[in-house]
Amino acid sequence: MLKAVILKSVILKSVILKSVILKSVILKNVLLKNVLLKNVLVKSLVVACGTAIGAFAFVQAADACSRILWNDNKLAVVVSRTMDWPESTEPKLVVFPRGTPRDGGRVGNETVVAQNAAKWTSKFGSLVTSVYGIGAVDGVNERGLGIHLLYLTATDFGPRDASKPGIHAGLWGQYLLDNAESVAEALKLLDGIQIVMAEARGRKATVHLAMEDASGDSAIVEYIDGKPVVHHGREYRIMTNDPTYDQQLALLKQQDFSKPSSEMTLPGNVNARDRFQRAAYYSALLPEPKNQREAIAGVLAIARNVSVPFGAPYKGFGIYNTEYRTAIDLTNRRYFFELTTSPNVIWADLMKFDLSPGAPVRELDPDNIDLSGEVNADFRPLTKAPF
Repeated sequence: MLKAVILKSVILKSVILKSVILKSVILKNVLLKNVLLKNVLVKSLVVACGTAIGAFAFVQAADACSRILWNDNKLAVVVSRTMDWPESTEPKLVVFPRGTPRDGGRVGNETVVAQNAAKWTSKFGSLVTSVYGIGAVDGVNERGLGIHLLYLTATDFGPRDASKPGIHAGLWGQYLLDNAESVAEALKLLDGIQIVMAEARGRKATVHLAMEDASGDSAIVEYIDGKPVVHHGREYRIMTNDPTYDQQLALLKQQDFSKPSSEMTLPGNVNARDRFQRAAYYSALLPEPKNQREAIAGVLAIARNVSVPFGAPYKGFGIYNTEYRTAIDLTNRRYFFELTTSPNVIWADLMKFDLSPGAPVRELDPDNIDLSGEVNADFRPLTKAPF
């Protein structure tokens, strides 16, 4: 009997040992696969980013950023956006005076609009955030018009129509800041030009545009199958990315946010649909601000809520964390910037700069941990406009 018990014990230990060894082998295989997968993702990301940096910064694999407009409070029209990207877009804050010359056909030293490229001189001064030094993705002009370029996979500007002056997508928003006082005026200007896809090494600038003005008017402009699709009205306050805006609105209608509570289950992931719906929910709950600080804090709070945390997986494309957030007081022409790797929010008053023709273009690198509060005095003059 004792021998049988001992024998069973030995067999049991052998089984346990084999199970432990098998689990160890399986775990090692899983870890090895994870390492290999991470290496593949990193290599893929490096290739994609390296390709994009060569000329234009938007790669087709990306799908990020959010815009939140608050235009129904009694104090000021304010807006915020996030920039979500797998690496630094090398953002700079740039102040352009009136009288700045532009060439809508060039991306850096490269010509992307060969025939009938639009050329103009800015009517209005502006403060923008640049991307890789070749265009503006966010900004406001001295009349209180704001613009924001965000990614949209479905973007198709159509075949080139050389009868219309062409402007590459990186200067789309800047063209409107330079020439329009309001959303309505900006939409009219778009009828007379053609936005041209900027492409480098097979990577395309598939973006859509959100804009608003100091009156609270708003518009979302997308180019689908070569034709502009415009959503114009104060009610269009939220924009993210895919799917197209009409589909985003349809998806939002399926949600019942009529009885908000702390127990309500909200779409909580980092994809564009969830961010759109979450931003819409929280925007409707913002309390009336008592001052500018509360108004800006309101939209920035939502921008932070829909930001993409470091390390969060994004579809099958890798990591697209939020690089920075901006906020604009369109009523008072004040521009706020928050780098996610810096503890400080900085801001600049556009109307305190010299925006007269002939005044220097000024630039500030926000990647400076010593910057805090108002930074007008920290902008440095440039000998040449970056774009």
